[in-house]
Amino acid sequence: ADQLGSFTAEPLRMRAGLMANPAALAGLNAVCALLVFVLPERDPHPRLVARTEALLDLIEAGADWPPAYLDWEMLLLDEMGFGLDLSACAVTGGTEGLAYVSPKSGRAVSRAGAGDWADRLLPLPGLMGGAGDNRGNGLAEGLAITGHFLEHRVAAELVGRMLPAARGRLMRRLLRS
Repeated sequence: ADQLGSFTAEPLRMRAGLMANPAALAGLNAVCALLVFVLPERDPHPRLVARTEALLDLIEAGADWPPAYLDWEMLLLDEMGFGLDLSACAVTGGTEGLAYVSPKSGRAVSRAGAGDWADRLLPLPGLMGGAGDNRGNGLAEGLAITGHFLEHRVAAELVGRMLPAARGRLMRRLLRS
């Protein structure tokens, strides 16, 4: 142990104030748990680091951060190679009337393109560029979409373990409020 050396570090920014707010603490805990869960050691992700710092700044400021958290999860999926393509319908190629996301491909689907498959697709909220809700229910639908891909793609295929419980706790807290 004497040969390992030692070092002293001083944090540039403390986020201890988040512990006074249960929702903010749940957000911080979920972010940290997901990062530890998915990021490989020594694999830089500068976009994800910058967006994480911006998200933590919003949480710390007490701003309306849950929509930014949803955007952060979208970026996390993208950085891990499972990004969603919500720009055009996977069936028709059109950009109008996007209302669903395919749970298999992660691509948007329009109402017209969904046809008989609509009941098997995930609703695409306005918060994510769809024709649905922008608040309340839209946030829940958006988090259900990212949760689906985090669970069935990232956790199952990439990591081989269940998602961290911290994300589930945050989802329950956000959906209660």
